[in-house]
Amino acid sequence: MVPELLDATLRPIEYSAISGWYGDNHAAAFDSFIKTARAEVAQTPHLRPARYRDQDVMTAYQAALDLNAHNLDARLFFETYFQPFAVDPHQGRGFLTGYYEPESLGSKTKSADFPVAVLARPADLVTFPQDEPTPLKDLSAARQTNKGLEPYFDRAAIQDGALDGQGLELLYLPDQVELFFAHIQGSARVRLPDDSVCRLTYAGRNGHAHTTIAKIIVAEGHMAIADITLESLKDWLRQHPDEAYRLMRLNRSYIFFSLTDTLSPHEGPIGAASTTLDQGCSIAVDRRQWSYGLPFFISADLPDGHGQTEAFSRLMIAQDTGSAILGAARADLFMGSGDEAGRRAGLIRHPGDFIVLLPRG
Repeated sequence: MVPELLDATLRPIEYSAISGWYGDNHAAAFDSFIKTARAEVAQTPHLRPARYRDQDVMTAYQAALDLNAHNLDARLFFETYFQPFAVDPHQGRGFLTGYYEPESLGSKTKSADFPVAVLARPADLVTFPQDEPTPLKDLSAARQTNKGLEPYFDRAAIQDGALDGQGLELLYLPDQVELFFAHIQGSARVRLPDDSVCRLTYAGRNGHAHTTIAKIIVAEGHMAIADITLESLKDWLRQHPDEAYRLMRLNRSYIFFSLTDTLSPHEGPIGAASTTLDQGCSIAVDRRQWSYGLPFFISADLPDGHGQTEAFSRLMIAQDTGSAILGAARADLFMGSGDEAGRRAGLIRHPGDFIVLLPRG
């Protein structure tokens, strides 16, 4: 199935025309792809359903499950079952950002050190299917009431106690900034006082549009765009609590979580496609336009973490999505877990080129 894209066209190319293709680590991408294959063949429900599930790729999924791939075999697998297409945006180039799984201290009991609750999905939250018109304009979810569907409480209302008394509290974090960044990333590791670690997994959102507060901070003159990273943004919000309170409430979107304690410390968080994410191999894409599981060859000049840029070209698998990931040539690169991954993720705001591998036939 060749998707009809909203803001780009597809141009068929040959693998020999892809710079960096033959030198890539296809086995790493295959390992990520096969996890998606297992989930799709088992028809595991998506955490955030994409617009469609590409039935043409099922043949490739089944072949992947039957294949014991080394690097050369993995490359031949992708070449056999997929045809490359350059994704040409109608305007400009593609755009890349990075994301990560934060790690925070937390507690299962509320205290002065841990006063901010992480909330589970409320029973009255109704999420609208991705590929159908929404009953409430511009909202992706709603609240079920005796009178029918109504817009769900926004971030400000929830912070002010709109969901208090429902027993939704999963655990507690040190402050609203820590919770806010868990919402932005869509997952988090939380280290409890006994040194055990639990994982927060996306369970739903209130349906309001995401607002990127970094843009507002730049527009209001608080910081220069060149100075904004995830670290610097966190620091600024904590150093300016009154402004932080106002700005975070401007992002009306609010994320609900579930607790996952079955993942090993070496596994990444669970993405929207209901598979664990792999550092350097998993990307978040626009779920309005792409099916999960599709391989993308991404090329860009990205920061090396030392003030310079270096060439990046890698085959990656679409396994996640995000409210701010809008556009056919738009992706969020999963950089791993913890503070160092967050530092590297926060540096990425760069143009890039996209080649999507679509199933043959």
